Amino acid sequence: MSRDRTAPSGRPRIMVVKIGSSTLVRGTDGPDRAFIDALATQARDLAWRGWALVVVSSGAIACGAPILGFDRRPVDMPSLQACASVGQCALSAVYDEAFRAHGLLTSLVLLTRSDTASRTSYLHARDTLTRLVELGVVPVVNENDTVVVDEIRFGDNDTLAALVSCLVSADLCVTLSDIDGLYTANPALDPTAHLIPEVTRIDASIVGAAGDSATAVGTGGMITKVRASRILMTAGITSVIASGAEERPLVRLADGEAVGTRFVPPASRLDIAPRKLWIALGDAAHGRLTIDAGAVRALVQHGSSLLPVGITAVAGDFEAGAVLDIADPTGFVVARGLAGASSDELALACGRRQEELAQNRLLSTLADHPAVHRDNMIVFA
Repeated sequence: MSRDRTAPSGRPRIMVVKIGSSTLVRGTDGPDRAFIDALATQARDLAWRGWALVVVSSGAIACGAPILGFDRRPVDMPSLQACASVGQCALSAVYDEAFRAHGLLTSLVLLTRSDTASRTSYLHARDTLTRLVELGVVPVVNENDTVVVDEIRFGDNDTLAALVSCLVSADLCVTLSDIDGLYTANPALDPTAHLIPEVTRIDASIVGAAGDSATAVGTGGMITKVRASRILMTAGITSVIASGAEERPLVRLADGEAVGTRFVPPASRLDIAPRKLWIALGDAAHGRLTIDAGAVRALVQHGSSLLPVGITAVAGDFEAGAVLDIADPTGFVVARGLAGASSDELALACGRRQEELAQNRLLSTLADHPAVHRDNMIVFA
């Protein structure tokens, strides 16, 4: 049983916990005060063990809807934003009361994609969260649903939790959900499905097992949790998916117990440059490049740049510098990077060798520049 009070660097260990709406909110009764009280108790006990806690909390809309008289989650944007505005106040008050009872101060940090899509804003968010942790505050982070629209949404707080984990260089990211962890199939549909206790590599079969399981009060599902865990593994951060109904799961994880499904990053993984983590998480993908098997090997095994000759299809309407997903022939995303040219240029250039591009007056600039440079690309573990 590990009781180390600090990480190897000498700083406190940092745990990010993401709490889904279905775990945090019980029907129309608003925030689950007993759950938040238990979370605050665990935060105190973690502090005694040398861990700092950052909370990524869903639930603003689910808390606000019953307060405003809605018997179910509304569908129009103004009503959703109104629910988020009211619900965030109610939720923050419960967090503040519960944590203050244990001598812990909380803060509220609301983010949208527009706050992180810019590299400068991304770094400001990192500095703020890091300073709050240094000051002994427990940041409570959520998407700013009061003003967010589809164009600047994270879309799910699993992605936001991965982003926050990278921003604060977390030692562990824990997702508390309404399911015990990742199963071999959807346990609600397949009685033979069993829990997968540990994942060391996320491939297409693992993504396929995740399926989708969005709830009535939330927007995510197991697939978004697995995708977030894949990015965290690439970043060298261990993550866990566990049930929010478990007894003291955060403290047990800090003490080295096995809870839920643990996603373990490769032991030999080199440090990923912060800029590449920003590429992976800071902005949504604005398009997709499908590449052939040879290009996949060049990217994954050799760390090469992506040349137009390896591209088989271009999807989306984007300009140079946009964030793109890069997928293998089966559609499985193997990397993410910044476009070296627009979608129109890459659509014309795909499949062409550098010599051929050099002879084309419209595409000659791509003869000397890759479609995605390796310095502007992150290849997923």
